[in-house]
Amino acid sequence: MIRTHEMGDCCILRLTRPEKANALTGAMLADLLAAVNAAANRGAKALILTAEGKVFSAGADLEEMQAGLGTSPAWEQVSAALAAFPGLTIAALNGTLAGGATGLALACDLRIAVPGAQFFYPVMRLGYLPQPSDPARLMALVGPGRARMILLAGQKITTDEALAWGLIDRIVTPDALIDAAMALAADALRADQSHVQALKRMLEGKPQ
Repeated sequence: MIRTHEMGDCCILRLTRPEKANALTGAMLADLLAAVNAAANRGAKALILTAEGKVFSAGADLEEMQAGLGTSPAWEQVSAALAAFPGLTIAALNGTLAGGATGLALACDLRIAVPGAQFFYPVMRLGYLPQPSDPARLMALVGPGRARMILLAGQKITTDEALAWGLIDRIVTPDALIDAAMALAADALRADQSHVQALKRMLEGKPQ
């Protein structure tokens, strides 16, 4: 349920469970982790994460949540792999982003989304805690007050609000989503991977 497509030095990973709103299973998380690591090992300079259908992901599969998926370390493993990816990572959100899937987008370098997408992380209502790295990444993008609006007040954020808050970086029409992501990756694809990685480390405040 994870499809990989390589376009030169760019790897496109696509969630392919649209009939279930791309709800993530343990097997999908394992496949996604393997695909991200494989792309890094191949020397990919850019990675685009997207999905089929009109929803990027509804979060965790509900049946597997009841069986313990919500507390699985797999979520942190995937987001850590995305955050550590040596090239440029772009979440190309083809629709609504919800629940634990939020962590995947937060771990990427850039996020673009289609009009009409909504963003929500209903951990307060559902009685779960977010994945450990998600609150800090969320606050780094939108600030502590707006992070509280999402996590504590359970607010659904519109695409326009997400752009104004800094949760996403650009709104793109659905038919132009992947082309827009590829355009954002163009400079990174022309650079050496080591240069991309060095710039990322500087932006993170890490020594070279």
